[in-house]
Amino acid sequence: MSMRTRIKICGLTREEDVQAVVAAGADAIGFVFYPNSPRYVTPERAAELIRSVPPFIATVGLFVNATPDEVAAIVRVAPVSMIQLHGDETVAAAAAIAAAAGRQYMKVFRVKPDTLSHELLEYAQANRAASPLFTSLLLDTYVDAYGGAGKGFDWSLIPKDLAPRVVLSGGLSVHNATDAVVGVRPYAVDISSGVEAAKGVKDARKIADFVAAVRAGDAILESQAHHESSSEATVPR
Repeated sequence: MSMRTRIKICGLTREEDVQAVVAAGADAIGFVFYPNSPRYVTPERAAELIRSVPPFIATVGLFVNATPDEVAAIVRVAPVSMIQLHGDETVAAAAAIAAAAGRQYMKVFRVKPDTLSHELLEYAQANRAASPLFTSLLLDTYVDAYGGAGKGFDWSLIPKDLAPRVVLSGGLSVHNATDAVVGVRPYAVDISSGVEAAKGVKDARKIADFVAAVRAGDAILESQAHHESSSEATVPR
C-alpha cells in the first residue's frame, strides 16, 4: 500500500502564499493566532485568507495558552478546520478548549534534550483519553519562545509505534525532509520558517521544493515496501 505523508505549511499571512501552498499540493495551511509571533494574523485577516482556500485543504489555527472563550470567539470569526495548541495547556485545558471551539485539535509536545520516549507515548495516551476531539501530537523542539523556532530535535526519541500518528515539526527544511520521512515515517510534517523569505513571508520555490522532498521520501518508502513484498513472495514455503 502506498503511503503519502501529509504536509502542513504554517504561519501564512498573504494571499499569494496561500496560492503557493495550494499549487504545491500541500494538505493543510496554518494561521498563527498568537499575538507575540511575527506570523500573527488577526481573526479577520485569517477569515479573508480562508475564503481563498479551495475544498479538501485543511485550515489550522495555532493558539498559545489561550482560554476556551478566546479560542471559541476567534473560531467564530475565522472558521478553521481544526486547532493546534502550542502552549503549556494541561491535558484537561486542551480538551476544554477544543470542546468550546467545537474543533478537533493537535497538541504540541515540545521535545527537550532529556525527554524520554515513553513520555511521548504517555502524553499521547492521556490526551486521547481526555477528549474524542484529540487527533495527534505535533512534536516540536523545546525553545524559550512559543510557536516554533526552526530548530530540530533527536528524532530517534520518537517510538516507532507512535510515529505513524504524529505530526513532525522543528528544524525541517528541503535539505532534511526526505530523511525525516524515511527515518521517522510520521503521519505528517509541519514547516514554517524553513520555507520563508522573511518572517511571515513565504517563498513559493522553497514551498514547492519542500513538498517535492517529502514526496521523494514517500517514493523511497514505497520502493522499499515493494522490494520487501517481492522478496517475501520469492521465499520458498
